[in-house]
Amino acid sequence: MCPPRVKEEAPRNVNWQDLLPVTRRQRWGELTLPLPWLALSWGLYASPFWPAGALASFMFFLCALRLNHEAIHGNLGLPRRLDFALLHLLSALMMGCNCSIAWSHMQHHRHAMGPGDIEGHCGDMSAAEVLLYGPRFPFDLIHHCWRGGGHKWRRRMFYDGLGLTLTLGLVFLSGWTFLLLHLAAMVLAQCLTAFFAVWITHQGTADTGLAGRSQRGLFARLAYLMFYHREHHLFPRVPVSRLPELAARLDAQVPGYCEARQPVLPWLDPAR
Repeated sequence: MCPPRVKEEAPRNVNWQDLLPVTRRQRWGELTLPLPWLALSWGLYASPFWPAGALASFMFFLCALRLNHEAIHGNLGLPRRLDFALLHLLSALMMGCNCSIAWSHMQHHRHAMGPGDIEGHCGDMSAAEVLLYGPRFPFDLIHHCWRGGGHKWRRRMFYDGLGLTLTLGLVFLSGWTFLLLHLAAMVLAQCLTAFFAVWITHQGTADTGLAGRSQRGLFARLAYLMFYHREHHLFPRVPVSRLPELAARLDAQVPGYCEARQPVLPWLDPAR
């Protein structure tokens, strides 16, 4: 029988509450973060350079994941009902069910790679295994949310499904090429979410006691700060935009924190 996994706890001697407030400018920055990439991808798909739209779609999906993630944790300073309205809108644009992701993500934080962590079990797989599992991952999240989330979460998933159905109807009835290519890119992105959103930030950490991997430097910024994952798990109420500040405090003030850190890609981490 395997021993229970040790869950890394947030250090108590680090000030972090001052990182929580979100200004109106910061809020609008987060809310509009994916839009330039969405517009660029659609513009490229409607042009002779349509293959380049795939990269713009990837960046849109990454930024939309960040926005979705902030809404899940209530880090945008919005009323909770607007957080869920945003999840419904993003579900339609990302061709997924973001409320099932929200429920599973909260279980991920609660159970931290343990038996009840539906999202995080991908971290125990090999790279090949998680890529093969990827197309099934969104459906597993939907299934487990439906079974475990209760009536409230089922209703939220229904609104996700309604928005997605209306979007699919628009895509196929219009026949517009840029929307069809957007649909194809989002379906592929959904199949890769287990790899890029879960596995890459948790693989190899199961027996270390670390809450997740954490990157520093240019690569972390190119990934829109989503690879400050250890810091996020320790202090989930800190907005993603403030995680570099939090990481600097933890590196400087918590003995052994920096030395124990595992980057996402060590060869692109300036401290390694």
